[in-house]
Parts: sequence; structure tokens; C-alpha cells
Amino acid sequence: MTRAASSQVSFADLEFLEQGVRLEPMLKVISDFLDDHGHLIDKVRRDLNRGLKNPKTGRSGLTAQQVLRSFVLQRVKNWNYRELRERIADGYTLRRFTHFYSGLVPKHDAFNRAFTRLTPVTLEVINELLVEAAVALGLENGKKLRVDTTVVETDIHHPTDNTLLWDTVRVVTRLVGNLDNLLPQGVPGFTNRSRSARRRMQEIQRMKPQERNRRLLPKYRELIHTTEQVVGNAREVLKKTERVSSIDVMTEIAIKAIRAEIGHYCSLGDRVIDQARRRVLDKEQVPNEEKIFSIFETHTDLIKRGKILKPVEFGHKVYIAESARGLITQYRVLDGNPTDDAHVESSLKRHQETFGDAPRVYSADRGFFSKDNIEHCRNAGVELVCIPQRGGKKTAAQASYEKSPTFKEGQRFRAGIEGRISVLFRGRGMKRCLAEGRERFELLVGAAVLANNLMVIARLLIEKQKRRHRRAA
Repeated sequence: MTRAASSQVSFADLEFLEQGVRLEPMLKVISDFLDDHGHLIDKVRRDLNRGLKNPKTGRSGLTAQQVLRSFVLQRVKNWNYRELRERIADGYTLRRFTHFYSGLVPKHDAFNRAFTRLTPVTLEVINELLVEAAVALGLENGKKLRVDTTVVETDIHHPTDNTLLWDTVRVVTRLVGNLDNLLPQGVPGFTNRSRSARRRMQEIQRMKPQERNRRLLPKYRELIHTTEQVVGNAREVLKKTERVSSIDVMTEIAIKAIRAEIGHYCSLGDRVIDQARRRVLDKEQVPNEEKIFSIFETHTDLIKRGKILKPVEFGHKVYIAESARGLITQYRVLDGNPTDDAHVESSLKRHQETFGDAPRVYSADRGFFSKDNIEHCRNAGVELVCIPQRGGKKTAAQASYEKSPTFKEGQRFRAGIEGRISVLFRGRGMKRCLAEGRERFELLVGAAVLANNLMVIARLLIEKQKRRHRRAA
């Protein structure tokens, strides 16, 4: 697809400018900032051109400017793809911000295709460049750092063994049905067991506590047996239809894609069946790293953080480090459920690489505490280490230190990152990732951080301009 470097401004656009149609202050500053830092657009353009033999030929698509600005706007406003497209098409100010001007705004799926071409690595690089730009503009000095972890949920239902077995049956049956519709002679020898599996799943779900001792295991045996039959029959279908071909090339491609999907979900079904048999029938404690919590989002982790209202969460743990002015200087999507104290040394090293020196204040909650971490912070040159002791009896010196005004001030500073996480969740859409796959999960987190940092930089630039005007007056 051809992606021009910039969009042409028409006479109609010039007329709107003459009439005084202007962007809202926050978007105006963000737009000017992006104009002044064109190297950010180059990173996006590289992703859009990735995999194309000749990017300069073919039909016209979204420009790198339009993609990045629309991508940021979606997270700033927390809109879905349809709402993003409608708002841009209906409002001239948003057309101007996204560089569509009076041109045609594509359908919502065009935005989806363009955004998914971006990579998490590119967003991480762009966020690093934003922090460097903020330092160069004198908006941040890195004297203070606060860190925390949170959990971003994946888009799955609460996983139980019976619902995972039912998911396997219904998905494999649906895919075999799709294959049956495409093949000229249909699919031979496949029995639809979805009604039987659904009834067994519903019986288990609706079972009263007093019935479980007597009826639970027999119903689970029936459901597991049905799932094994469906998976086995689907594999037989794949063998029987291996050499079946279609005259239509497009149909042939669709058949291969569906066959690949059937094989994929049959493999996941084997894991689900094995997990259910071990946990329910054999009463075995299956380690979390061996469990599967969704056949759709297989990358999902089970996370326990000791929260009373939410003892178990399904998604990924995300590490965040924030400066005193509200910039998120570091973020990372973690694997599994690592302890928080594993991130102190790496966060200090990364901070020193960005700002050239260790922070004067390092603040975190008690989950980050360890004697080695305290010692590492002091050796790195941190003047005030505000990490409360976790567990054990405090020495008199430690108890006195945690009651001191400076330590309490550092902990009040630490509390600010809770508000930042709340903004990311409620304002930037980071609470739950509705996209599919680990890469798009990381893309959402990076997009939320990018929108946050651009808004913080815009706010700081507006405040700086106001101070300059006051001094001039």
C-alpha cells in the first residue's frame, strides 16, 4: 500500500482555518509536539511498511501520521474502532488532529488493520523517545521515582474445567461444520455432540453443594468422554479430508486455514482434557504454569496478589515506574506472577540510563522490600529509600525511620502511582484487553502509556507557557 508522507490541505480546509476553527488546547499541544518530533512518525512508518515488497506501489492507505495520531486519539478518548471512525468523520477538529482534513475517513476495520501492524517494541521505543524529549525540554529531571505493579485482565470468562471442556467441544464442532460447508462432498463421519456437552456443563454449573459429592465425578467423566470423542472425531476428519481439493483457489485457501484451526484447537483440547482429569478425577494439584485458563487467550496467567476483593485475577502483571511529574518512564508486561522485589535493581539501572543518575527519592510499597534492595538503592546513590519493611520484627532504627516525616512524605509521593494506574484503567482503557493475542495485549499497554505520556507532556508545556506569559506580564 502506498502511504504518502503527508495529506494535502484543500481550499475547504483553508476556509475552516480562516473562520477560526481550532483544536482544543490539549490536542493542539500534542499535535504540535508530534510535528516537532518527526522521528516518531518514522518508527511508525517502518512498522507499516514491514513485510511489503514495494511500499511505494499499490493502492493508497493510511499515512504514518494518520495512524499514529488516530492511535493516540483512540487511547486518549478511550473509544472503540467504530466510535473512533465516527467521531473523526463527524468533527473537523479531529479530522485536523488526525491529518484527514476534508478527505475520506476509512471504515473502522482499516484502523484496526493499521494499528495491528504496529509492534510493542516500536511503542516502547517511542515512549523512550518521549521521555528523552521531555528531559530535553526541561519538563522532567528524574529526581524522584515511584514504582508499582498492577494486573491487566485478558478477555476471558472465569475458567472452570467444565466450561473449558465445553469451549473445546463447541469451537471444534463449529470449525468442522465450516469445513463441511466448504468441501464439495462434505465431512464424513463426524457426530455433533455439542448438545450433550452443553447439558453436562450446565448440570455441573447448576449443581447444589449437597449434590456434588454424589454427582460431580460421574458428570465430569461424561463431559470428558464427550470432549475426547469430539477431538478424536475431528482428527479423523482431518485425515480423511487431507487430499480433498477444491476447484476454487480461494476456497482451497479457506479450507487450509480451517484445517489448521481445527488442529490447533484439538491440541488445546488435549491439554484441557488432561488438566480436567488430573484436577477433578485424580484430585491432583496441577501447578499454575502447567494450567490453561482459556483456549482463546492461551497466554493468560493466574495471578494472586492477596487482594481481599479480588483474590484471583486472570491476565498479566504489568510493572510501571513513574516520575514526579507524571511521566511513565518504564513499563513492562511480565510473565507469570513474579514477586515485586525482583524489579528494584533493573528499575534503577534503567533510570540511570535514561537520566544519567540515580533518583534522589525511590518509593515503593512493601512488596518491593528486601535487605538487598535497600542496600542496592543506597549503593546506587539514592538519598531517600522509601520502602516499608515487609514481615519480621522491625528494629528500633527501622521503626523510627518509618515514622520520620521524610519517610512519610516519600510514602505520600508513592501513593500517587495508584492514581496513575486508575487513570490508565478508567481513562485509557487498560483495565481489560479486548484484543486477541499476547502481542496485541502488549500493544494496548504501550498505547495507554503513550497516550498518558503525551497528555502529561502537553499539560507541562501548557503550564510552562502560562508561567512564561505571567513573567512577561
